[in-house]
Amino acid sequence: MFEIRIICEAADADRTTTALSDAFATGAVRTYPTRDGERTRLYLTADHRPEPGPWPTPDEAYALAPSIVSEIGWTARAAADRPFYDGLNREFWLRKAALLDRIAVSDEADSVTSDAADLATRAAQRLMELDDTAVICDPRHYVRQQYAHWAKSQ
Repeated sequence: MFEIRIICEAADADRTTTALSDAFATGAVRTYPTRDGERTRLYLTADHRPEPGPWPTPDEAYALAPSIVSEIGWTARAAADRPFYDGLNREFWLRKAALLDRIAVSDEADSVTSDAADLATRAAQRLMELDDTAVICDPRHYVRQQYAHWAKSQ
């Protein structure tokens, strides 16, 4: 744990504390005026965020998933309902990325050479962009984690 002291304009205090709480696990912010009264002093304790738990394996992540054939059908119907992927929601990108990941995992297990892993990674990156996540990890691991959470809530 460490303590951070910041001197800033009063108008920037909220934005600054929000940015710090996004980057660190922070405690309560103590606010005081500077000696000259023109700026604000912020004091807060902070610590690094804990490392995320272990990523689920494909078997764990997709334990509740429908068959690959069923997901291909769902993905095709969802894409056909919205041509050019215009306005497709998070569920579409999550399920598409998971489907492609499952195909890639199957190909890897069977030693099949294909572009499935690359397509799975690109779909996973699209999901991460959609989620506007700051997580730095293998995109396919992120999809497995998110799919496992989503599947449990369905």
